[in-house]
Amino acid sequence: MNKLPAESKKEIEMLVKDLNEHSHRYYVLDAPTISDAEYDKLFRRLQVLEEQYHYIRPDSPTQRVGASPLEKFEKIKHTEPMLSLGNAFSRDEVREFDKRVKKVLKTDSDVEYTVEPKYDGLAMELTYRNGVLLRASTRGDGFVGEDVTRNIKTIKAVPLRIEGVHPVPEEIDIRGEVFIDIDEFEKLNKERGREGDALFANPRNAAAGSIRQLDPSITEKRRLHMACYGLGAVKGIEFRDQADFMTWLKKARFPVPLIFNVVRGIDNVIDSLQAIEEKRPHLPFETDGAVIKVNDFALQRTLGIKTREPRWAIAFKYAAHQGITVIEDIIANVGRTGAITPVAVMRPVQIGGVTVSRSTLHNWDEIERKDIRIGDTVVVERAGDVIPHVVEVKTEKRTGIEKRFPPLEQCPVCGSNVVREEGEVAFRCIGLNCEAQVLEKIKHYASRGAMDIEGLGEKNVELLYNQGLIRHFVDLYKLRKEQLLELPRFAEKSAQNLIDAIEKSKATTMARFLFALGILHVGEFAAKQLAKNFEKLDDLYRIEAERVMAIKQMGEKLAASISGFFSEKENLKTLEDLKRLDLKLTNPDYHEEGEKQKGLFDGLTFVITGTLSRSREEFEALIEANGGRATGSVSKKTSYVLAGNDAGSKLEKARELGVKVINEDQFMTLTGGK
Repeated sequence: MNKLPAESKKEIEMLVKDLNEHSHRYYVLDAPTISDAEYDKLFRRLQVLEEQYHYIRPDSPTQRVGASPLEKFEKIKHTEPMLSLGNAFSRDEVREFDKRVKKVLKTDSDVEYTVEPKYDGLAMELTYRNGVLLRASTRGDGFVGEDVTRNIKTIKAVPLRIEGVHPVPEEIDIRGEVFIDIDEFEKLNKERGREGDALFANPRNAAAGSIRQLDPSITEKRRLHMACYGLGAVKGIEFRDQADFMTWLKKARFPVPLIFNVVRGIDNVIDSLQAIEEKRPHLPFETDGAVIKVNDFALQRTLGIKTREPRWAIAFKYAAHQGITVIEDIIANVGRTGAITPVAVMRPVQIGGVTVSRSTLHNWDEIERKDIRIGDTVVVERAGDVIPHVVEVKTEKRTGIEKRFPPLEQCPVCGSNVVREEGEVAFRCIGLNCEAQVLEKIKHYASRGAMDIEGLGEKNVELLYNQGLIRHFVDLYKLRKEQLLELPRFAEKSAQNLIDAIEKSKATTMARFLFALGILHVGEFAAKQLAKNFEKLDDLYRIEAERVMAIKQMGEKLAASISGFFSEKENLKTLEDLKRLDLKLTNPDYHEEGEKQKGLFDGLTFVITGTLSRSREEFEALIEANGGRATGSVSKKTSYVLAGNDAGSKLEKARELGVKVINEDQFMTLTGGK
């Protein structure tokens, strides 16, 4: 380790201070003073010095990203409970709240309140010790949350060290809301739609799903924000009231709500609610209401709490934004995984200050349930759900020329068969050559756990695809060195290295190849199970699902996916093309008698509900890989309900029927932590 010279230490500390100042001006004040290129130059200089001298301050901006994925989130007990708020849905209910406050305080005088927008996000607590961010935790059940410190550090607006105030408290819990801007939310959902991933229903789900990623690099890509507005436990400093605390937060460089009003008397509160509602369509974030708090902290303590809600605060909910328009067409979008989503193309209509011309219809069950047809006049809503959705069909407006949009039998992109698995709402294209899926399929095919083609990362795949050199992973084996040399980023050596790596990949194991094919639900574990039970690739051609289900740890959904894939003519043709290109598969995993061991979940049925740290498909694949079944509805025969955040009616039904409910940690314990 190089000894740290005094001048280098001073430079590191100055760089940390300057970079944090620039981040504050960019992400909180929206008033940058240097260009992105200048910031990057300073950041790179800091990285070099930290690496050279192994001196890294806890508030260094380099500590915001780059952590390796966690296996699970640790539980954190809040020093003081994080309470939920009661709701008011009318002005009269707001006045009733004021009457209750005055009654407890035994006063007829006007009370001073604060009013701020209610952010549609995920409640969060930041704990600072001696001015340095110690941990960040979710609200959880109000008493115990999850440690998401590494993910919170990816939010540039959150200070890693408290600066700008004196004295710095010995310890302080600062509470707020993690959220995603509307523009970023819609961009994220467009990307997920293109890739065939399930869309986030609203910004809150997007924020919650992003914060609960075990891999912080995924969270970092989501461009989350935070608004700080609440105080938990505190040592070493006192605040007179909410306004005093908010002033301190701003001086300490914390991001605070965009609107914050201090008013006296309930009439002025209602005027403030009206003013925020008028600004609501133009706010960059989604809000479904406003929060009203008694300003004085001493009065808050007098008022206290009832059950799990404070008596000194309430959330006022605004009415939903709606509009009436006509569905001019319904189209089918094919995503990265082959999932097909029906989308309504509508006559443009203004809803909440936004022009709406398209709405996802989610799936064909939704179309059937609402009896949505091309030509229908419909009510479209943008409320807490930023994605416009069809609320109601005006059947009285029908003229008789409206047309139904039946489920598809063939993929609209490639013409391959479309399947729908038991318990699933989505139809999927199973074509190996589907252009809507091809780019991601090539990336997966070349990845480390699959064919492991060194030098063929995401950027090079996209380069080759955009240049028209590959349209399928079969085309990789037709590439010539001369073609690569004509492309940017390729020189003599790099071009030859890639050609050699592609050639090397022709000799691989059957398990790796099966995983590389990207068959729905077939991960590395399932691919290995198949390789153990089938000696040659040809043995899987046109295989019946029942034959696959005979293998222990192979569930019904997994078997149906495998059978469907190896029954598709175009897929088999592609496999034969690969053989002709000299693909050679060995199978060291094969055992003539197959796998006889008992699966962990043999005979068990699971239902998954709510937001989890990984996609629902991953949990379903893990269940089926262990011999269980994942279904879509809860019944008395259900063994377990795996419930994440925001679990809804399925959780309620499980409790009614006495079905055992488990959380993600308990599920992973059942699997042995796999």
